[in-house]
Amino acid sequence: MRIIERFTTSLQRGPFNSTIQTRFKKPANTAQTRLETRTRDPKLDLLTFHHRRLELILSLHRLISAKKRGPFVSVQLLSRWAPHAGIDTLTAGAFIRKYPHVFEVFTHPIQRNVCCKFTPKFIELLKREDEILCEMEDINVVKIRKILMMSVNGKIHLHAIRLIRRELGLPEDFRESIIQKYDNIFRLVDLEIMELVDRNENNESSSYVADVEMWREKEYREKWLSEFETKYAFPINFPTGFMIVPGFREKLRNWQRLAYVKPYERMENVSIRSCGGVERYEKRALGIFHELLCLTVEKKVEVERLAHFRKDLGVEVNIRELLLKHPGIFYISTRGNTQMVYLREAYDKGCVVEPNPVYDVRRKMLEIILLGCRNTKELREWSEVEDRREVCNENELGTRDGDFVIPILESFSNGKI
Repeated sequence: MRIIERFTTSLQRGPFNSTIQTRFKKPANTAQTRLETRTRDPKLDLLTFHHRRLELILSLHRLISAKKRGPFVSVQLLSRWAPHAGIDTLTAGAFIRKYPHVFEVFTHPIQRNVCCKFTPKFIELLKREDEILCEMEDINVVKIRKILMMSVNGKIHLHAIRLIRRELGLPEDFRESIIQKYDNIFRLVDLEIMELVDRNENNESSSYVADVEMWREKEYREKWLSEFETKYAFPINFPTGFMIVPGFREKLRNWQRLAYVKPYERMENVSIRSCGGVERYEKRALGIFHELLCLTVEKKVEVERLAHFRKDLGVEVNIRELLLKHPGIFYISTRGNTQMVYLREAYDKGCVVEPNPVYDVRRKMLEIILLGCRNTKELREWSEVEDRREVCNENELGTRDGDFVIPILESFSNGKI
């Protein structure tokens, strides 16, 4: 037995044993590995988390406002709706208690059950946002025209625009209020496909230039750079802690000088060969996504929603891998179980550099959410004042208990009885 054991152990320790010999594996360089090893930006990650909270509250508002019996709902019924709105980690009651400046909890006077509704301050901000979106009708028309001008054949699917409707700052009924209203500019080919009525080169839309062109002109004038350096360049802002390997700066400099087909330049056939190679084709796709993010209100959008524009814009590449290749231009945040892409040049210390009215209103909504349970004493005092006003109004306009005695006493004074 000892001889057999020695023989088996010698076989296990042999030089040709498969369990001992290991083959060197080259580390994978995929979109997933780049996403895991990227340099994180804590401020943008935190902004993504707050954005997710705001989206949950707005989805609850849509559910409650669709209720026919009034702008309030019982907490018990809201618990059934919570999973449909995306609230999985908390119960509806716990979620409402976290944001007393957004939700107002009260007892129903008849059914005596606990109900909730949105505070007047939050409702006022929602109405203000709708008013601003209606006032920006001309700007929204230009945005849709620019997206159609970037497409290959002048057509775009409505569901792709509908997915980023809020990011673009379009009203909820943009199909009726914009597309069908401006029938001299847009035309519905199908129920879900629209196109430009006139896409000739003499049209005004052919004179559109990308936002990055303005930055290039500014760099050319202020920094006295040559046209060769700035004609096809993009603004690069690397995050803090980004490691630059040897040879990276030279590759970046050559890529900045690489010519490409700009977003609003017309091409009947978009392919790798017609664009001049893989690098030029990818740079064209990057320029299109850069311009699409510039059209949004907060310069950010979910990566999955960008995928719905691939066919119409002629971008047949892996979008996430393309964005991760250029960390100085884009940043992908995975906080809150969503992959949100940000335009780095548009943000400074977690805020948009050039805000707009819609962004200001949404920022105020976010500030109310971030208050949490702080400053609730003011809410209590305000609710007490409102209750007193309601009581005074009822006493002035309505009837009180015992008012039926007044005409009887008046008849005594008149001598009728």
